[in-house]
Amino acid sequence: MRKMDSFSALHIIKRVIDENVSEGDICIDATAGRGFDTLHLCTLVGDSGHVTAFDIQQDAVDSTKALLKENGMAHRADVLLQSHSEMDKLFEENTVSFITFNFGWLPKGDHNIHTNKETSIDAIEKGLKLLKSGGIMSLIIYYGRETGFEERDALLEYLPTIDSRQYTVVEMPFVNRPNCPPIPIIIIKD
Repeated sequence: MRKMDSFSALHIIKRVIDENVSEGDICIDATAGRGFDTLHLCTLVGDSGHVTAFDIQQDAVDSTKALLKENGMAHRADVLLQSHSEMDKLFEENTVSFITFNFGWLPKGDHNIHTNKETSIDAIEKGLKLLKSGGIMSLIIYYGRETGFEERDALLEYLPTIDSRQYTVVEMPFVNRPNCPPIPIIIIKD
């Protein structure tokens, strides 16, 4: 039995990834960060699949590339110093199996550099078109300290407007945890 204090947004999203990403899939890590999601996706897509990771910080790109190389997975991914709002320039609509986002700031990085509501909502909208039927998008909204509340509020206001005839949006907030717990969300393309 899992200790409840160790159950987190990351556990929820990792399980969704594990159950829905397969050999040969095309996946996007829209916010590479330190590269852990990129690496995890690479292990699941195998040599016949591919992962593309985006980040606007050189530190994040370098960390992700180093982690992939260290684990022998660099050949399964492209890591781009580019905004996630540009993903539609690289992929055709209805071709991507899974897209993952972690909104907020780079772990152990400069908290003055963080995702923002304008590019984040734009990236979600573009990503929804890229997902193939049955494809999934995961979001974790990190907020708190001096940043993130404006983006959190904008995302939570935007998500209910996504067309329910094409997508199912599931929000899973931790309602009894203190200190701004991250909010996991999944979006499934019908």
